[in-house]
Amino acid sequence: MGDTAADPWGPQSWDGPAPEPSRHQVTSQDLVADALLERARRAPSGGWRRGLHRLTGGSVNPGESAGEAREAALLDRIRQPIQGDYRIAFLSLKGGVGKTTTTIGLGSTFASLRGDCVIAVDANPDFGTLAQRVPLQTHSTVRDLIAAESTIRRYSDVRAHTSQAPSRLEVLASEQDPAISEAFSEDDYRRVIDILQVYYNIILTDCGTGIMHSAMNGVLQLANSLVLVSSPAIDGARSAAATLDWLQHHGYGHLVSRTVVVISAARPGSSTIDMTELTNHFLLRCRAVKVVPFDEHLAEGSVVDLDLLRPATRKAFVELAAMVADDFPESAGRHAVAEWR
Repeated sequence: MGDTAADPWGPQSWDGPAPEPSRHQVTSQDLVADALLERARRAPSGGWRRGLHRLTGGSVNPGESAGEAREAALLDRIRQPIQGDYRIAFLSLKGGVGKTTTTIGLGSTFASLRGDCVIAVDANPDFGTLAQRVPLQTHSTVRDLIAAESTIRRYSDVRAHTSQAPSRLEVLASEQDPAISEAFSEDDYRRVIDILQVYYNIILTDCGTGIMHSAMNGVLQLANSLVLVSSPAIDGARSAAATLDWLQHHGYGHLVSRTVVVISAARPGSSTIDMTELTNHFLLRCRAVKVVPFDEHLAEGSVVDLDLLRPATRKAFVELAAMVADDFPESAGRHAVAEWR
């Protein structure tokens, strides 16, 4: 009889030495996909690799380039799951350093790259401008949301009070009526978080330029991490360092170690500051430091559209998002419920 092809699904022999007996009780849980499957390479997204892949109908796949692999790794970090909600407070003692712009840029990046709900809250007691950086869809403010608290039953009830950017980032505006004399308080902020934590996975809070106003107590007590924004200038850097000092001496040292410092170039041109020295100073105290370059679109002070940013700026926000997201697994249960009453 002629030779017959071996049946790949038939009995298989093992010619090597028998595996050593293990004390581990083998169960169905040991049959994991990563160990059994030969993973197909991701198709390249550009360059000669994509051309070759398309030319051969996919039969030749050179795989991702090093740059594409780095980008995929960043996206994996950004898309880590969150248990409950994660709250990020944006601080700066000095105005004009790009705090609100950074809030919108990071929030938009998270919203565009993740599938869950992301919202930015304007907690500035002095007529914040966060809502001016997204298309206006409602004149509702934080006070309107608080007033409607007893009637909120579903996500759409909250959505009626927010405006949404093209990135899917939602923004809850601060009070803009100069006739209202009562400042946004700690109690107000806690009530807002009580509502939002039910419907949003990431909550960003754009604080005022001070740290002594009432709402700041609630912001810091409920925050999972901080983003401290500075300019590449002596006065901005000193203000940022002073903020860390204040936090350390007022019972928020645990937040200092979970702070990501953003050095935002609000003006064109290179800085005369030694950026390596400045970065190293903050790295001795904080979790990470990211430099966001000057961008004409951000400098306009109007609605922010990620598609209009320079590639270097867009990349900086993606890297910043990955840095912040590295804390997601560590935050599980840190603020599961806003217990305060």
